[in-house]
Amino acid sequence: MKKILFVCHGNICRSPMAEAIMQYLIKQNGLEDQYVAESKATTQDALGRGIDPRAQRELEKNRMPYDRGHRASQMTAKDYDEYEYLICMDEENFADMNRITGGDAQRKEHKLLEFAGSYDDVDDPWYTNDFDTAYQEIYKGCEGLIKKLKEDK
Repeated sequence: MKKILFVCHGNICRSPMAEAIMQYLIKQNGLEDQYVAESKATTQDALGRGIDPRAQRELEKNRMPYDRGHRASQMTAKDYDEYEYLICMDEENFADMNRITGGDAQRKEHKLLEFAGSYDDVDDPWYTNDFDTAYQEIYKGCEGLIKKLKEDK
């Protein structure tokens, strides 16, 4: 089983939305026997907290199943060896993720929108309060990742 880790600042908005969307797309594409998606934070800011209620509403509005028992956790250096992909949402996350893992010798670290042909950030809806745009961008990135996974089979 190959593991995909989505990473954002606090693991309460973007990365749990990405985890939910990716798990859904993995199942829709018949890849659940090959891949699993999880999520973590680059910081300790929200450790132990559940998904932000605004992110939950966005997932529910889009009829996206998600883990209602999710609790924010922080990534560690050992995650680099446990996951095939470590995917963050923005440049700050990328720098933090790279600092935590100690470098990316195997080229496993990516920004999510790379898979949608862009190097743009998925802006943090905690600050922008634009959960709809974040959801749409995350979905687009996850669709691109699914396409890559299917091509790599």
